[in-house]
Amino acid sequence: MRHLRTVKVSTPNSLTEWYKVKNPLIVTFNFLVIYCCKYLPSLALKRFLLRLTGMRIEDNASVGLGASFDIFFPELITIKENSVIGFNALILCHEFLIKEYRTGETIIGRNVVIGANSTVLAGVEIGDNSIIGACSLVNSDVPSNSFYAGIPAREIKRKQ
Repeated sequence: MRHLRTVKVSTPNSLTEWYKVKNPLIVTFNFLVIYCCKYLPSLALKRFLLRLTGMRIEDNASVGLGASFDIFFPELITIKENSVIGFNALILCHEFLIKEYRTGETIIGRNVVIGANSTVLAGVEIGDNSIIGACSLVNSDVPSNSFYAGIPAREIKRKQ
C-alpha cells in the first residue's frame, strides 16, 4: 500500500501545469543540487547539499554515485541513519498523471540497503534493516527485516 495524496486537475494533462504545483525557481534549485550530487564523491558533502533541498537525511546515510531524487518534492524524502542508496537508484515522491497528480512521503528506514538501479515510488515506506535487490521497483511498503527484489518488488526472505 502506498500513502498518497491525490489532487484532481481540470487540465488535459497534470504535467502541463507543473509550474502551478511547485515554484519553478525551487524546482530549478532542487534540480541543480540533486544532479550535482549525483557525481560528487564526498558522502558528507552530498548529505549537506541534499539537506538544502529539504530532504531529511540522517547521520551515516550513504548516497551512491548516480543516485537521484525527486526534484519537485524532495522535502517528502526521509533517509534514516546508516542506510545505503545504491548506484543509480531513484527515489520519488510524486507522480503526474492525466487528470490528477499524487504526492506522498517516501521513508527509507534505518540500516536499509537500496540496490543499484532500483526505483522507489512515491508514498512508500521501507522498514528498518531491510534490503532491496538491484533493479527492483518498490511500489508498496516493505516491512522491517525483509529482503525484497523484482519488478514489482516482492518478498524473497524475512529475517528472523
